Amino acid sequence: MNARKTLQVTLAFVGLLVGAGFATGQEVVQYFISFGTWGIAGAVVSGILMIAAGAVIIQIGSYFLAEEHRAVFHSVSHPVVSKFLDISVTLTLFAMGFVMLAGAGSTLEQQFGLPSWIGSAIMMGLVMLTGLLNVNKVTNIISAVTPLIFVAVIVAFVYTMLQLPVDLGAMSDLAVQADSPVSPWWLSAINYTCMALMLGVSMSLMIGGNTPNPRVAGWGGVLGGTFYTILLIMNAVALLVNYESVGDSDIPMLMLFETMHPVAALCMVVVTFVMIYNTCISMFYALGRRITVNHRKRYVPVFLGTCVAGYLVSLIGFGTLMAYVYPAIGYVGMVMVIVMFIWWFRSRPQIASEQSRRNRMRALLTLKESEDKDFPEGHEKRLRAVAEESTADGDAITGAIDKEVIRSLSKKTETHAGQASTPDSQDSR
Repeated sequence: MNARKTLQVTLAFVGLLVGAGFATGQEVVQYFISFGTWGIAGAVVSGILMIAAGAVIIQIGSYFLAEEHRAVFHSVSHPVVSKFLDISVTLTLFAMGFVMLAGAGSTLEQQFGLPSWIGSAIMMGLVMLTGLLNVNKVTNIISAVTPLIFVAVIVAFVYTMLQLPVDLGAMSDLAVQADSPVSPWWLSAINYTCMALMLGVSMSLMIGGNTPNPRVAGWGGVLGGTFYTILLIMNAVALLVNYESVGDSDIPMLMLFETMHPVAALCMVVVTFVMIYNTCISMFYALGRRITVNHRKRYVPVFLGTCVAGYLVSLIGFGTLMAYVYPAIGYVGMVMVIVMFIWWFRSRPQIASEQSRRNRMRALLTLKESEDKDFPEGHEKRLRAVAEESTADGDAITGAIDKEVIRSLSKKTETHAGQASTPDSQDSR
């Protein structure tokens, strides 16, 4: 198994989930900490579900060599269900977009005292500007900030551990007074996880689609879900232990860093704002492209119109929107996760067969691309035959595996060249 590719899938999956789910901390408070110590158990349940669902969804993306979600939904479900899921994902993009605009307003209001509508307007302006420019380059740069959320969670957890012991029972009694949009605690945990998966299903399928080896894709999902679980539990513990200080805040993570040091809070507000921006531009850009899929010339007015509409809805307020929008997305996400699990369970033999076919293709292409080995016509025919049997498009899967083989062979060549150019100890003497 390709360890480097597995790690790439792992980091991409974790970054996708953590950006929107952990940026403010309000999500964790409402869905987990509002149940007191049971919220920690909820974080564990959420993590277990994320590990399983991440592996399944990313492996399905690899199996179909997915380039977008619609074709996958069509392949794994009834046309009516497929249409429902496609529309739901599209609406999720818009819903998450205006919730994040509201979150941007709350972030600047809490730190600098600006009216929330100004912070939301600043975010809308940035999103509209970059959505008309080369958005891919911008989001690639901003995505580099995602690891800072990992650092922030770890710092918050370590800081919390240094404050122990505290009266955890008292903190739990205080936390359960907060409103919970979904109950009981185990359903809240499932709803939260399915909400996150609903948000990330399109990109998760494409992450799998960029990984021709279903086994590597599956393990990437498992490891990604595991890292997500660790970060979620650390975040939940930090917020529960410090609930007395952060519980009344719209942006609990920012308030937690404020209790550490004003400079730490300033750093955190920048990270939070940038992560919200990253989610916002991703949501509205993808929504604009999805709506204008057959009318690309209409992208600009549609994109700008959805941004303005999202801004107007965001004025309702961050906490209020989250309390209603997130649970609705989560319940629809449950349907999507169930559909994916059922198809994957029934199709395990086909996935295993496809894995074997791709292994044969990889072996044949390795032989073909090796300069010191012959590749007779019989091998070429076998390669074409295996490609035609593949679930994915024959040319597409051949090209994807061939790129991996060429990359692997070139690295081996560079390694051997480096070793050959290094004199041994006798030559040195």
